[in-house]
Amino acid sequence: MGIVRRSALLGFIIIALLASLHPGRTETYPSRPITFVVPFAPGGFVDVIARLIGQKVSEELGQPVIVENRPGVGGNIAHRRVAQGEPDGYTVLAASTSLAINETLYPQRGYSADDFLALSISATTPEIIAAPASGAKSLQDFIDQSKSSGAQFGTAGAGSASFIVAQYFFTKLAKIPATHIPFQGGAPAINAAMGAQIPLVAAAMAGGVVQPIRDGRLRGLAVASEKRNPLVPEVPTYIESGYSGFTADAWAGFFAPAKTAHEIAQKLNTAINHALSDREVQARLEPLGFTIMQQDLKTANQRFRSDIESWRTRVDAIGFKIQ
Repeated sequence: MGIVRRSALLGFIIIALLASLHPGRTETYPSRPITFVVPFAPGGFVDVIARLIGQKVSEELGQPVIVENRPGVGGNIAHRRVAQGEPDGYTVLAASTSLAINETLYPQRGYSADDFLALSISATTPEIIAAPASGAKSLQDFIDQSKSSGAQFGTAGAGSASFIVAQYFFTKLAKIPATHIPFQGGAPAINAAMGAQIPLVAAAMAGGVVQPIRDGRLRGLAVASEKRNPLVPEVPTYIESGYSGFTADAWAGFFAPAKTAHEIAQKLNTAINHALSDREVQARLEPLGFTIMQQDLKTANQRFRSDIESWRTRVDAIGFKIQ
């Protein structure tokens, strides 16, 4: 009988040990490095935010956060990589507004917005247009000059938020022809405007236009926010210029595959929000033109879905698609 009892006890111990080795039952998230996948090259505003937030998330969760840059096809390469990844919380997309825009802009993407769960819409920045210091003195001045020849403007590229906003404004609201001049990134477009090589640049405010406007190398003509921005208080809004209700902003946010467990998503949301409340992070982002957003999961996903529809309206209105 003693032998039987000892055998049974040994059996229970073996079963318990095997159960403890089962990763699905005992692994506490996170137990290994987390990867933030960035759809753009290093140095852009999404990359900057991913690295800032990643450092703070790493400190809070006790695991390294690796930033992986996967640029190409308007962000779709990185979007697809995360959409098709394991929903285990170890692969997170650090996205821009392009994730919402591409739902309409690219009919064939290899993924859908339904493949994502928004963890945070972390920071927003308004769209803005600026002219060379020697160029148009106001938005109306630029429109008046462009009525016969059409508006010419440069952006970081076709399909960018800045392109869609400017194209929509000129063709649908100002009702003048528009010619887009694409550049390989926001910095070259801004440099071209400062050198008076193009008459107008459209960009996200955090994309590098704040300092050139402040030091007089560019003249801000309109910012697409409800109120003037305190960083460039001399720049009027589109609303002040007579275009009621016209606002648009770009954002950076974090997304996980849609089937990620709620407990994991909640832990990431909490860590990201704590990072956004950090004074060091705020001191880096706010002077660039970002408004920091701390949201729960429900609010972040509502914002994402709402933005898909608002960008759909503008993309459809200008009739622009990328096959």
